[in-house]
Amino acid sequence: MINAGELRKGITIELDGKLYQVIDYQHIKMKRTALARVKLRDIMDGHTIEQTFQNTEKFVRARLDYRNMRYLYNDGGLYYFMDEENFEQTSLDESQLGDAINYLKEDMSLQIASYKDKLVGVELPITVELKVTETGPSFKGDTASAGTKPATLETGVTIQVPMFINEGDTIKVDTRSGSYLERAG
Repeated sequence: MINAGELRKGITIELDGKLYQVIDYQHIKMKRTALARVKLRDIMDGHTIEQTFQNTEKFVRARLDYRNMRYLYNDGGLYYFMDEENFEQTSLDESQLGDAINYLKEDMSLQIASYKDKLVGVELPITVELKVTETGPSFKGDTASAGTKPATLETGVTIQVPMFINEGDTIKVDTRSGSYLERAG
């Protein structure tokens, strides 16, 4: 058990029969009591909620297990992964993956989270390298500070990139925010 005063960013708790990961935590001191204002992400469904708890409220701390897996392919709404230790294959559906679908490349190594032997989601690397498949033209004199334009990447996601990025370029993308980081060498 863990009380609300001990919650920190990244901790996973069980609340109302669901798993939530703490995204943001604020400790608020009042005259007679202390409160914890917490932003939580539902691990199974992907949506976020904000809650306020008394510092003395207790929660079950959920311990997630992580296994190194390799993304193989998708078939319809199922995404298949292979355990890198025992080569067993398993699948997750789109709802379990959430926004991670936008950054999955075949043969990518990542971590799959499980809770009580049930797969609950993926932990992507912080950055991924993706190829630009479609974007507007660049013009001479465009620089990194001249603005941005939309670009569609090989996974189908569209992000904003600097004007000097062209079709066929490989770029690094931050999987946490979905933003352009730099051109990949």
